[in-house]
Amino acid sequence: MNYRHAFHAGNFADVFKHAVVVGLIDALKLKQTPFCYIDTHAGAGRYDLHGVEAQKTRESMGGVLRLLDAPRLPNCLHVYLNLVRALNGQRAAHDLAVYPGSPLIASLLMRENDRAQLCEVQPEEAAALRTLFRDDARVAVHERDGYATLKGLTPPKEKRGLVLIDPPFEAQEDEFRAIENALRTSLVRWPTGTYAVWYPIKLRQQVLPFHRWFRDQGVKKTLVGELLLHPDNSALRLNGCGMLLVNPPWKFERVLEEVLAALAQHLAQGRFGQHSVQWVVGE
Repeated sequence: MNYRHAFHAGNFADVFKHAVVVGLIDALKLKQTPFCYIDTHAGAGRYDLHGVEAQKTRESMGGVLRLLDAPRLPNCLHVYLNLVRALNGQRAAHDLAVYPGSPLIASLLMRENDRAQLCEVQPEEAAALRTLFRDDARVAVHERDGYATLKGLTPPKEKRGLVLIDPPFEAQEDEFRAIENALRTSLVRWPTGTYAVWYPIKLRQQVLPFHRWFRDQGVKKTLVGELLLHPDNSALRLNGCGMLLVNPPWKFERVLEEVLAALAQHLAQGRFGQHSVQWVVGE
């Protein structure tokens, strides 16, 4: 695998994904009983926006940095930005150096009795995760393939929680099939868990079979939110991204719509941007 998320940290896709993760974890915290957060492709956990990789692409300029002055944001985005700002301490308001990955965001929101299981197959990234969470007894790091490990991690002892599947999609369409194979087993073992799957949008015809798979499997509740910055008709660039949610919290489609509407307004790159929220299966 050649993918390194440091080149893309804080971009528009990260903002969308992390705002949704914040909303899902906040919903889990409405109940006092503990939950488990499982991340199948955890990455390094935190990234340096001043580093060589991030500066080479400067994708955060079209993502998190464009939101810093945005007024009247939905609660999920407000909480997300406050977490990012807190990690950057006394830096100037627009000088972000530290950007949190999904595991770090989850850990900052988790309570004392909640747990996190983080999977990362790349040795350097896994080592960074271990260093980041070495003093956090709530977090376990597994240097293993996340798809293969998911079977052994579900159902967690807490019996409730969130699985985030956020692969690098180096294999493109084959990655969708890998996700389906992993979920085929996990949904049987843990049908009540909440599963959040991030996916890129380049060509629409690559995404449609993935949505159809959930209908064919008879998954009872599957919600999809998508953000497009460009038309979904070119394989040469990332035109947008989606989050597919199995068993989302009650009325989460409203949260998703609020987040997407705000991102479509503030992160637009032209007149062809759009967003959507739809039930693939269920409501």
